[in-house]
Amino acid sequence: MNEDARRVHAAEDFLRRFAGGLKALQLYSSDHPIVARSMDQFIDSLERLHVDTPSVIIGLVEGQVVVDGLPVLSGPGVGETIERFRSVGIERIAFDRGVTRDDLIAFVLGLSNLRGRRDDDGDSPAAIDGGAHIQVGRLRVQKRLGSARVDARAMQPIYRDAVSKAEQLWEQTKADGVFDPTAAMAMVDDLATGVGQNRRAMMALTALCRYDNYTFTHMVNVSVLTMAQSRSLGIDGTQLRQIGLAGLMHDIGKIKTPVEILTKPDKLTAEEFAIMMRHPVDGAEILRRQLELPPLAAVVAFEHHLRIDGTGYPAGVPRQSLNLATQLCSIADVYDAMRSQRRYQQSFPSERILTVLQQADGKRFDQHLVRRFSQLMGIYPPGNLVRLDSGALAVVLRTHAPDPARPAVRIVAGPDGRLLERPIDLALWMDDSPAGPPPRIVTPVDPEGTGIDPLAFLDEAAA
Repeated sequence: MNEDARRVHAAEDFLRRFAGGLKALQLYSSDHPIVARSMDQFIDSLERLHVDTPSVIIGLVEGQVVVDGLPVLSGPGVGETIERFRSVGIERIAFDRGVTRDDLIAFVLGLSNLRGRRDDDGDSPAAIDGGAHIQVGRLRVQKRLGSARVDARAMQPIYRDAVSKAEQLWEQTKADGVFDPTAAMAMVDDLATGVGQNRRAMMALTALCRYDNYTFTHMVNVSVLTMAQSRSLGIDGTQLRQIGLAGLMHDIGKIKTPVEILTKPDKLTAEEFAIMMRHPVDGAEILRRQLELPPLAAVVAFEHHLRIDGTGYPAGVPRQSLNLATQLCSIADVYDAMRSQRRYQQSFPSERILTVLQQADGKRFDQHLVRRFSQLMGIYPPGNLVRLDSGALAVVLRTHAPDPARPAVRIVAGPDGRLLERPIDLALWMDDSPAGPPPRIVTPVDPEGTGIDPLAFLDEAAA
């Protein structure tokens, strides 16, 4: 049985055991032997899933149950379980590592006793006591991964909510030394869903949203760009989300770096840089202590400034090879840091950033991965507003892998800046036509002040 088949089988078994426990508690008292056997089987199936992930999530999406990102086929009791979820307003249940037998019995018993009640505000399901390790609620993102594309502007709330939650995670870790892993995974799950539904829109948001606070937007951007690369390599499901979490928390060690060093506008002194170089070790230690997290998060935090030729830091760390997630995160980290304009740094154009990633003849970054990233982002990434040599303004729709400098664009305004009644789509890589050669991109344009929202034109036809 291959890995995908194993995961599907485990998810289906888990839901069957859940349904069995629910049915048993509806028919027998909680101390009945049949209930005990059903709950033992439920706990056993849950523990098997917890080997791969710190939180097993059941979601009800468009009438179908999804366990850990995997659609579950109908089976004994599954239909009744779906109806039970729907009747009490449940759309999402997360079972975290550490959940006890008593927690599960109390939760399933509470669920079996509910009779279709909902909270008065209509926004959350009826309260069920499952202890600290079971969270019940509504799905924040209603479409499952791989479903129909979502309008680009619908992704903005997901992105903005993630930046807000990233700040909360950062401040919580700074105050307590740990953060809420369930909140972090739920946030990454939303971002992963967004990447799956409209990858180009999510990638565009990482460039279009203003850097009011670089630290938190950088956390989200690296997570999104790392997952976008992973999806292009065929990585999905739990593994995708674990990589996204690692990208999100890769710089968490900087909570211990003095602010005056993090924001210094001038070149760091040798002593200051030595302090800065501690953050990978500090971050790995913070993440390693949280046993609920996948080990990959600590690995990426420790490795993300190491390079494949042995350079980088922490210094003197022998590494025959770097984790693939580390390499994807490192590319995203350098790219987002260089393109971000901050008080103490000007932004660099994509072409310059990609040149930096390609430097040293591939000794620092794997050039196969850099090449794929270049094809993914292009010289002018999707969502960029650009000026053509005709003077017209256009929104980049998608990149063209053979020639990243000549993407597909949608002309949205004339040289005078007035919006066209009917935008014109052009593939800039096409050969000359009877009308002459296609226009060239002259320069990117900041949409601020133009009255143009690039996301409004980056619709599903472009995605």
